Amino acid sequence: MVYGYIRVSTDHQDCKNQKLGIEAKATALGLSIDKYIEDAGVSGIKEPDERALGGCLRKLRMGDVIICSELSRLGRKLFMIMRILEHCMQIGAKLYTVKDGYELGDNIQSKVLAFAFGLSAEIERDLISQRTKEALYKRKLLGIRLGRPQGSRNKHYKLDGQRDYVKHMLSKGVPRYKIARKTGVSRATLRRFIGTF
Repeated sequence: MVYGYIRVSTDHQDCKNQKLGIEAKATALGLSIDKYIEDAGVSGIKEPDERALGGCLRKLRMGDVIICSELSRLGRKLFMIMRILEHCMQIGAKLYTVKDGYELGDNIQSKVLAFAFGLSAEIERDLISQRTKEALYKRKLLGIRLGRPQGSRNKHYKLDGQRDYVKHMLSKGVPRYKIARKTGVSRATLRRFIGTF
């Protein structure tokens, strides 16, 4: 399946221009567009799932092709574009752009991009971890105690809403280990829960 993807803000003429460029690119590749996916009046800041593009990405299969005007049509944020390209690579779909001549397929450019995906994901994980550690350190310096207050217990039990069921099973003489297995919790969790009756 060959998809032509168009995203425009409000300019009807831009839509026509994108379509002409996509048609020309498809012809140059020896392809013909099977279906156009259009996000009219939609910002590139929105996640793909909030746009028609998301539906197209979910339907993609190995060997499918997406042709769009330029990479910025896919999204306005670098990591968003990279996630879309990574999704296409994992499936084995190809992506071509008209203006910047980008090609995502089985070539050296795609392999370099795969390396960039891995590197950027690792950097992002490290930055998130570093920010979390810095925030916890700041709170500690301010004298704010971290974690659950000493001596307090978790007020959200895994068995909330199953009190009547557990009581009924106990009244029937069902062994606790069997009740724990049926409710998907450990015996210790069940024992603590029964202690709240």
